[in-house]
Amino acid sequence: MNKTLWIILGVALVVLGYVWMTYNGLVTGSALVDNQWKQVEVQYQRRLDLIPNLVESVKGIMKQETATLTLVTDARTKYMNAATTGDKVTAANELESAVGKFLVLAENYPQLRSVEAVLSMQAELAGTENRVAVERMRYNDNVTSFNLMTKRFPSNMIASMFGFEQAVYFNAEKGAENVPKVQL
Repeated sequence: MNKTLWIILGVALVVLGYVWMTYNGLVTGSALVDNQWKQVEVQYQRRLDLIPNLVESVKGIMKQETATLTLVTDARTKYMNAATTGDKVTAANELESAVGKFLVLAENYPQLRSVEAVLSMQAELAGTENRVAVERMRYNDNVTSFNLMTKRFPSNMIASMFGFEQAVYFNAEKGAENVPKVQL
């Protein structure tokens, strides 16, 4: 074999090696994003399991606040029926907003604070909200890493060639920076 053929073969092996390593990196990044989303969903499921019990415990005491209770249960149902990750993110934002309003509302009822079951469930729900926040942060970290791989040159060409698309970030719902207003 002549020298030119060895050079061409060497370059082809380097390019093939790069494509192989980049593809595997993209597959790993995609799997990490998917896995972290599952961790977010585990915490959402925990939240979804707690909400009906808390709502039922509070219903009798807060009869006049049925609109808020309905908002929470409707948001929970919407999340459970969401099919795609994007739909689940949107529904989760609605659920978070409804739960926030519910918790603010519950704090304004002194008789609720004296019911041990309600206090216990509120504490558990608050702990779950913290877990959700941590898992969302981790999810967005994985999305950032993966999306950078799909945007940077030359890995963006390989991502495009093999159909890797950018993952969806978990963004706060518009208006989430505002404290919910509850009028009794």
